[in-house]
Amino acid sequence: MSEQPVGTAEHEYRGHRAVVTDAGRPLPGPVPTPGPVAILPEPGALPREAVESAGVTVAPLSDETAGIVWLDPRDPNGLEAALASAPSATWVQLPFAGVDAFAHLIAAHGDRVLFTSAKGAYAEPVAEHALALTLATMRVLPKRARAESWSREPEGVSLYGRSVLVIGAGGIALEYMRLLQPFDVRVTVVRRAEEHVPGATRTVGTDRLDEVLPDADVVMIAAAMTPDTSKLFGARQFELMRPEARLVNIARGGLIDTDALVDALHSGAIAGAGLDVTDPEPLPDGHPLWRAPNVVITPHQADTPDMVAPLLAERIRVNATAFRGGQGTGFVGVVDPAAGY
Repeated sequence: MSEQPVGTAEHEYRGHRAVVTDAGRPLPGPVPTPGPVAILPEPGALPREAVESAGVTVAPLSDETAGIVWLDPRDPNGLEAALASAPSATWVQLPFAGVDAFAHLIAAHGDRVLFTSAKGAYAEPVAEHALALTLATMRVLPKRARAESWSREPEGVSLYGRSVLVIGAGGIALEYMRLLQPFDVRVTVVRRAEEHVPGATRTVGTDRLDEVLPDADVVMIAAAMTPDTSKLFGARQFELMRPEARLVNIARGGLIDTDALVDALHSGAIAGAGLDVTDPEPLPDGHPLWRAPNVVITPHQADTPDMVAPLLAERIRVNATAFRGGQGTGFVGVVDPAAGY
């Protein structure tokens, strides 16, 4: 029996793919006017190639700039200055799925500028990380990783057949649900609208969160951070959760009241937590959350730069193609100014 040499097609890396949930939906405002695009703050090679491969001209920021690809997720002031210098801009591509840092700009300019985000672009690596955190907390791996002696106490539970509550219904949530399929879990989705989510056992509105929390073995948060969802999980929600339940958050740290989470972990109100995001962030050295029982914290790295770069480039290419078309069709990751994401 001969073996296929490493590096041939059979062994090529598949790569990640976007999970798009808004293709074909109408735009929330005017159709963007095509024209030159500025890539800021620095025009990296992959974003430039993505824009130019769509047949769109890349040019320095000026009065004639029609679109902006903004690559710094932590500099809303820089984008605000760029928009002030580009009065003709009608399209802005943002680099992350979460756009809370740019919420004031979206609210101020959303009536004339189409904002698109990376929502769904990074769904696969982030959902993969969410599953890893889920399994780690259920198998008490945080405790095992810190152990310095052999434990004789049997601990840990199986994910098979459990009840999973997913907060949010975007690309990450959909991919996480797909990854859960081999475990035969029952999935309840909590989302802003009660429109059914394919693959979920049931879908309920956000106003019913407290009602469904007591049934969950795992709660995975993949919701957008908005004024309405800030501290969505506080002392009341932890009181409602089962003592055996695990909490996973790969969205935004501000969705959870951190002090309430620390109390819940120490009191045994919940059995564990897996967090890729925290509030505050970065989590300071010596913060009580580091010492909470059965908690695993990763430093907001569910998607690393190596994973993100090609996925963002592809999102830029798709939206630059739609921008060049001038018909208002083909955009994905469209931000709704009214909803804030």
